[in-house]
Amino acid sequence: MISMRLVSRASAIAALAGLSLPLFAQTLPNGVAAGDTTQTSSVLWARPAVAGDVTFEYSTDESFSSGVLSSSVNVADATVPAKAQVSGLAAGTRYYYRATDASGNRSTGTFKTNAAAGSRTGFHMGVTGDWRGEIAPYPAIRNMAAKKLDVFVALGDTIYGDVKSNAIAASQAQSIEEYRAKHNEVYSSRFGLNTLADLRASTSTLAMIDDHEVTNDFAGYDLASNDSRFSYGNPAAGTRINKTDLYKNGIQAFREYNPTANENYAAIGDDRTDGVAKLARTRTFGQDAAVFTFDARSFRDKELPAANPLDQASVGAYLVQAFDPSRTMTSKRQLNDLKADLLSAQQNGVTWKFVNSPEPIQNLGVVGASDRFEGYAAERTELLSFIKNNNIQNVVFISADIHGTLVNNLTYQNGPFQPQIDAGCFEITTGSVGYDAPFGPTVAGLAFQLGLPGAISPAVYASLSPAQQEGYVQTLVNAQITPLGYNPIGLQGSSIPATLLQGSYSATNTYGWTEFDVNKDTLALTVTTWGVPYYTEAQLLANPDLITALQPQIVSQFVVQAVPTPGALGLLGVTVLGASRRRRLA
Repeated sequence: MISMRLVSRASAIAALAGLSLPLFAQTLPNGVAAGDTTQTSSVLWARPAVAGDVTFEYSTDESFSSGVLSSSVNVADATVPAKAQVSGLAAGTRYYYRATDASGNRSTGTFKTNAAAGSRTGFHMGVTGDWRGEIAPYPAIRNMAAKKLDVFVALGDTIYGDVKSNAIAASQAQSIEEYRAKHNEVYSSRFGLNTLADLRASTSTLAMIDDHEVTNDFAGYDLASNDSRFSYGNPAAGTRINKTDLYKNGIQAFREYNPTANENYAAIGDDRTDGVAKLARTRTFGQDAAVFTFDARSFRDKELPAANPLDQASVGAYLVQAFDPSRTMTSKRQLNDLKADLLSAQQNGVTWKFVNSPEPIQNLGVVGASDRFEGYAAERTELLSFIKNNNIQNVVFISADIHGTLVNNLTYQNGPFQPQIDAGCFEITTGSVGYDAPFGPTVAGLAFQLGLPGAISPAVYASLSPAQQEGYVQTLVNAQITPLGYNPIGLQGSSIPATLLQGSYSATNTYGWTEFDVNKDTLALTVTTWGVPYYTEAQLLANPDLITALQPQIVSQFVVQAVPTPGALGLLGVTVLGASRRRRLA
């Protein structure tokens, strides 16, 4: 948990650097945000303190003394944010904007439009997810605003609608007003700090849901009658979860509180997706990067019953069921869009392709697999084999949900118990910003509870050094995945040309975020995970000054060389060869 030595050091750094100060003036309740940005457009966002007109002004002049354009939005209810889509912007250009409500409250922010096609300017992205209201104000991300990111990806569980917090008395939000209160909670100042508002004011946001924007582990295409939580609103017989009032309220509040254009899937005779919110996005940043986000929750089939990890017959039966080709996690429509966009990026010479999935695609064993791609193995193979067979290079999967960082190269099978095939790409899981407890202590406690061989007590685990804790967690995970033929955690010995610089290929005992930095000259990708010691709500309330003084430190860092793509050959000159394989792959 919290290291007093780290807190003391962090407090000194904060005092010297003044890093707790916001970068922009914020007098509106949740600050401002910009998002869904392209080369020529963006969505500006603000929640007013009072009902009435909200005026957005934007310019390339930070002082707003010239070239100022404006757009006004009338808000009848101050709990409903205002959004304005602005267009006609110049590619690769920094803009400044400010929002003023009817009482004169004002907040300011900045964003940069995406780099123009054909340009090489480098790329800088931050990704994280999973923040609960009672853990606010999130010192784990306090350094993000100063990074001048090209884009911030909020990768799901941006509220916990099904966990009690200070926002509402009920343990499950149901009405649109309750969901709005949950979003307002996480974007509001607490103990004099509002790191999420500072972050969102500093860059452009791409936001995606996972489950807790509605309720835990829901499957959007399952029947509402199979899940009593979706009885709210008395849905008619045969109603799918993604057409229920509870789902619609959760998604409406999510779209209201994020700077995203409101798009729905057009009707094409597909009951799974027709008329449902379209949250998936593809954005390009010159020749350096393409960023994909997709919705892994709204269209999925019902999850498989859990396997018993201590029963080989149960595990085997589960692996067979997971390969049912009729089951989908993403929907055929969304998956086909993603495959087409990945192929287009490769053909257009875009070097790095970042696929943001709310749930992991790496295999982590059958425990909890039903909620991940592992429980939809046929679709997982379809996506990874498409990447492999079309020679789509430099693909990085990024996910959240498990509240910790694990890195591994990706392999797939053509069927249950078949040989592993190297997909030529890797995944890193990220987060959480604030979820008690993170992956490490949670898994260590579960192993002890189950009586797994070599498991240690939570007290012994807590006494270990950070490096020893990570080593133990990796041992626990590897014990679950290597008997199934999956690669152990890490990129060492894989086909990925990676070099570990700091820490290890896991970071599971901290709150934090992950930074992706593409060098404009070498095209190398540096991946840095930042973290603070995790803390509980009780510790926060007992000594808020101690917690809010925490400063993120590097807990893991590695660099990956780019494999040349058509647009990169002239810059690199030579092919970067992968390291030797850790085992013979089919």
